[in-house]
Amino acid sequence: MKTLAENRKARFDYEILETYEAGVALIGQEVKSIKAGHANLTGSYVLIRPDGAELINAQIPAFQIKNAPAGYDPGRTRRLLLTKKELRYLLGKAKEGGLTMVPLSIYDKGRRIKVAVGLARHKKAHDKRETIKRRETERELRREWGR
Repeated sequence: MKTLAENRKARFDYEILETYEAGVALIGQEVKSIKAGHANLTGSYVLIRPDGAELINAQIPAFQIKNAPAGYDPGRTRRLLLTKKELRYLLGKAKEGGLTMVPLSIYDKGRRIKVAVGLARHKKAHDKRETIKRRETERELRREWGR
């Protein structure tokens, strides 16, 4: 599995409680664009409804701008493909206070394009500072062991 796009900001801003793998309904131009590495998940989120899940605000530009379909919108809403059992579970979790669904990465699995979706809780400011401090100490340790 090759990661084609990653939402690094999501792992910094949110505490990921659970992850799910979802298929995504795309058109041919979008598949080519994702495989070329042009997808951007920053600022995108997942909306769970009883009839399905949707990926909102993910920026996937057309592969070739001159050959794009008329009226193509790179930030359009895309349907996520989850099982009914997963949808019911996530719908119940989404109704709980403070939980949200965020896309973590887009990757290929065989010939299919999949989205890793995380059930997340927003981090507080002090948790973010802890993350930064831990990352800096790990970097310093690697620097010391490298010498």
